[in-house]
Amino acid sequence: MERRTLARVEPPHTQWQLSAEDADPGDDLVGVGADLAPGTVLAAYRAGLFPMHLRDDNDDELLGWWSPDPRGVLPLDGVRITRSLKQSMRRFRVTTDHAFQEVMQACADQDRSGRWITPQFLTTYVHMHELGWAHSVEVWSGDGSLVGGLYGIEVGGLFAGESMFHTERDASKVALVGLVRHLNSAPDPDRLLDVQWQTDHLATLGVIEVPRLEYFDRLKTAVQLPPVFVVPEVLWEPH
Repeated sequence: MERRTLARVEPPHTQWQLSAEDADPGDDLVGVGADLAPGTVLAAYRAGLFPMHLRDDNDDELLGWWSPDPRGVLPLDGVRITRSLKQSMRRFRVTTDHAFQEVMQACADQDRSGRWITPQFLTTYVHMHELGWAHSVEVWSGDGSLVGGLYGIEVGGLFAGESMFHTERDASKVALVGLVRHLNSAPDPDRLLDVQWQTDHLATLGVIEVPRLEYFDRLKTAVQLPPVFVVPEVLWEPH
C-alpha cells in the first residue's frame, strides 16, 4: 500500500508580533489576545511560545500565550524506562499519524480535570495536522482500540508536545517512549523535545528544566533541522 506523505504547507503569515525575549524572568504568561490562525500558532512555536486559554477575574475565557521559565524538556537520550514499563510496551501497537483527530478529542475529554482544549483549539490543530505541522502518536490495544496517545507540533527538529491521554495503564507513557524512539530515528543532538512544564510525573520519565533563554538558544538551532514526521508509521507491534 502506498504511504501518504505528510507535506508541510506554510500558512499565511500572522499579523501579530509574538515574542518572549523581553519577558520578565520567571513569568510564564507572556501575552494575551491575538488569534488561533495557523500562521499565528506556527509563528508562536518558532518564537518559543504556545497558546493556552485562561480565565480572568470575571471568569471570562482569554487566549493566553505562554513561555515557561524554566521550560520542561525531555533529553532524547535521557528517557527513563522502568522494567514494568518495558513489559507494558510489549502489549501495545504503536503508530504515528494514524488517528490525529481521535487522539486530540480524547485529550480534550470534558471529564478530564484541568481541561483546556476547547473546540476552537481542536479545529485549529486538526487544520495544522492537515497542513503537515501537527502530529500524533497512537497506542492501540490488542483488540484495536485506541487506548493512549499524544499530539504536538513539529517544526524542523523541534517537537512541542501538547497533551497526552490514556485509558489503559501506562498507555500514555508508552506513547511518550514511542515519540522519543521516533525522534531518535534521525538522531541529532540538537533535536528538542519540549513538554512545556516539568511535573512530578514527567520528572520520573526523565524530563528536566532549562532556563528560558537557554531554551531559546536551543530552539533556534533545532528548527533548522529536517523533521522526522514525514509519513504515517507503525513503530512497533505487540510482542
